[in-house]
Amino acid sequence: MTGPGSTAPRQFAVTTRAYMAVDDATGEPIGLDDVDTRVGWLLDLIAAAGAELVSRLWQPATFDVLAAGLDRQDRRLPAQGHVAAARLGWTPLYPDGVYVPSRVTRVVTAQVMATLRTLSYRDTAIAALSARFDPATGVVAPPTEPGDSVPAGFVRGVRRQLIARARRDGGVPAGRLRITEVQGPPQTSAMARLSAADRQLAQITSTERELVLTVKLPTSPTPAGRAQWSRVRLTAAIPEHLDGRPVTDWHLPSLVLDRRGLLWRCAATELAPAADLTAGRVAVGVDWSPTSLGAAATAAQGAEGLSSDYRGWTYDDRGLGIKLARLQAEGQLLHAKAARLTRLAAAAPPEVRAQLEAKIAVLDAHRTAVGVKRGKINRELAFHFSRQVTEYATAAGAQVIAVEDLTTLETRGHGRVNNNRAAQSARRQAVAALAHTAAGAGITVVSVPARGSSALCPGCDEPLSRPGGYHDAWCPRCRVGGNRDHMAGVNLAKRALLGRNKATRRRGQMPAVRVAEHAPVRRCRDKNGPTPSRPRHRRVRRSLPTVPQRMGVNPKHHVPAPQASVWDTVKSRPPRGGAGSRDTRTFQASAILVADSMRST
Repeated sequence: MTGPGSTAPRQFAVTTRAYMAVDDATGEPIGLDDVDTRVGWLLDLIAAAGAELVSRLWQPATFDVLAAGLDRQDRRLPAQGHVAAARLGWTPLYPDGVYVPSRVTRVVTAQVMATLRTLSYRDTAIAALSARFDPATGVVAPPTEPGDSVPAGFVRGVRRQLIARARRDGGVPAGRLRITEVQGPPQTSAMARLSAADRQLAQITSTERELVLTVKLPTSPTPAGRAQWSRVRLTAAIPEHLDGRPVTDWHLPSLVLDRRGLLWRCAATELAPAADLTAGRVAVGVDWSPTSLGAAATAAQGAEGLSSDYRGWTYDDRGLGIKLARLQAEGQLLHAKAARLTRLAAAAPPEVRAQLEAKIAVLDAHRTAVGVKRGKINRELAFHFSRQVTEYATAAGAQVIAVEDLTTLETRGHGRVNNNRAAQSARRQAVAALAHTAAGAGITVVSVPARGSSALCPGCDEPLSRPGGYHDAWCPRCRVGGNRDHMAGVNLAKRALLGRNKATRRRGQMPAVRVAEHAPVRRCRDKNGPTPSRPRHRRVRRSLPTVPQRMGVNPKHHVPAPQASVWDTVKSRPPRGGAGSRDTRTFQASAILVADSMRST
């Protein structure tokens, strides 16, 4: 049921850490370092069993079964991964003498089935592309059936793999290949997705400010029986930004270990304002910009058709884009240097090889640190961008936010460095953050086709001219123009309004408009968008005499530095518990003190 004031459940993710641990049977406190060790043993068992099961199932028959979606009795495979694996008889093997509860086996098979089901699509695409691949020319013929179409970026990656295989085989045509013949089995991550288990392995309860997780952990790296598995009760604080939010249910988290110890990745269900895509009359189009992360513009639909003021808004990343480009170049340089030292170490004497391997280890550590820093900046940049766009759409009274379809969006024509830089931007992460943030305001995010959005006029659908360069656009027929990213935003908003009744919805994905329809967008001077902020000049009294500057002296003007990071805009809050989240970064001093006291016990 939708309407004014109606709500709908939605899920969101949050991370937190435990600040207290006790034994569930005796109630005695347990040090957090001991908990990290026992969780590490659990993750080692899960990772080893998952790697063994994936390597055993890495054969074409596995993907044939997953593509058919039927078990041995021709019954449809259930959506739950551990149930489907049990029907097919796919169970992991453990070392002799090691006892693992059946609920842990559920976690292993659920994670393996999720990986194999994801790769089933890649297996089908590789088989279709290899059948059209010519090893003599290295060209993949265009598809003959509509179902064989795949994104161009995916085709290039598979083509490189096929060329390398043809070079190893001496250019002999290989015919139709499968994924097991092109690449090796994937690596399994050390993670425990407790959502696949039941109350016998883990259960979670919540209060107003705390989460209590009771989970069964091993007491030794190789448990020999049930007695070496005991329950531990972990207590973590709920992040402060969730205060007052209508959270209705907390789900079992995924457990991982990072440099700070045990990390919970929880999922929760809350009530958010219900959004009706078909009732939208005002839309905001978000265009991904090569200079900044994105730009936005509005379009409205009324009795006289579509209209827009053609005045958009451009996101200011506060210099973080330049920092990301620098870190990307640094990571590529470290990768190239480590690769060169690896080639030198292969033919070096044993003494020199040991020195080179030590240098390679240092380079790899630095490259990992650069990647972690880039991930943090991309995450903060994505959520800061999503908050700015949501505020812009709320001020414009929009019910729909249109973003470009990332599966058809490719960056080319700007040079190798700029193309690579734009391809590695956090666009997909920004879309996920925008969908999450906009849903809290009752706004629907829809994906629309990207082709021609920056090159065609929203009014007459004719190619735009570039009188002022690449970033300028002008239509002499409609006599409208401005920033090309703002013109693209109007086109995207128009496509969302025209195709909102034909949007397709898939489970786990945002609504998508597949066909770009056209209708003229007239220029309107009505107030249908937020007023952009403009700098206000300081009033100066002209009657006061001016002070002459001293010759030969460069006066120092003390000007406050602009905010160079999104973290400068986050206001500090009073600490409470050891919780962090994907929405805000908070420093929890009290939880660290409690954690330090627990580690000493």
